[in-house]
Amino acid sequence: MSLSLSKEETVERPSLAIGMFLLAMIVFTIMDGFSKYVTNGGLAPEVVTMLRYTIATAILLPVVIWRWEMRPLYTSQPLLHALRGLLLIGSATIFVYGLQSLPLETATAIGFVSPMFVTIFSIIFLSEKVGIRRWAAIVVGFSGVVAILRPGTDAFSPAMLLPILSSCCWAGGLIITRKMRGREKPFTVLIWTTVIGLLFVTPLGISSWHMPTLEQWIALLAIACCHMMGQILTIRAFMLGSASMLAPFSYTTIIWATLIGFFAFGSLPDFYTGVGTTILAAAGLYVWHRERIRQTVLTTPGASISAIKSKLHDAKK
Repeated sequence: MSLSLSKEETVERPSLAIGMFLLAMIVFTIMDGFSKYVTNGGLAPEVVTMLRYTIATAILLPVVIWRWEMRPLYTSQPLLHALRGLLLIGSATIFVYGLQSLPLETATAIGFVSPMFVTIFSIIFLSEKVGIRRWAAIVVGFSGVVAILRPGTDAFSPAMLLPILSSCCWAGGLIITRKMRGREKPFTVLIWTTVIGLLFVTPLGISSWHMPTLEQWIALLAIACCHMMGQILTIRAFMLGSASMLAPFSYTTIIWATLIGFFAFGSLPDFYTGVGTTILAAAGLYVWHRERIRQTVLTTPGASISAIKSKLHDAKK
């Protein structure tokens, strides 16, 4: 897979973008499973994240040297890169903290709120249009989060708030990725994100250092590889498709999280988590459905301007 930015990557390619994003979700869920494994073994979340970014940097370094003549570090948007790196390292560390106390499938289900944040942020920062129906779907989606959290009951744990905060950071990072579309090479984005994240998390990791076992080192290597592959796929996907179109497909992670949770950790989602997840997924899919209608109207061949305006008005609702 080429990491450079080609002319074709500035054009919308929804099917390819969706395929890449779906694969990224599988890779990221596998990474989360390994992260839960090593934290269950006693490693602090900040140590796990530090080593994940350290190994990723070590893997990237020979590629950077090899492609040095192509100026892989050059960017005209260093502040955006720095902000993206901080948001994603924050999302990763906070989520791993959540995995210490929560089952993988529960943390993943709560993290389903991220597409809602992506849609809201796309309105604020990307000026994407979202009508009343999609706003209603977002409200319904947040009700699904409440069903999972069950605040005020014995089932609620403060740790459940961590995946929500992580999702907010993750959504911010995705919006910045979309904002860079057509202006940055995917490899450049990956390098900056990795280096900024490493610089930020290293002091935290050193302060909580504990030497991993051989099995944990193997798991950490898998985490770093999954991190890099997932980042590349996500970066390319968001440069080929809109944020609001891609975001709902992150719901597929519940399938892989449930399977990993059951076979690796012997856990399954409870009834309320299942209900909340279903509500979140349904709301997110509706948001995607409305976006698909809007895109279809805008690309309808042979339609008159007045007809397109009329249909577009309905599609924005």
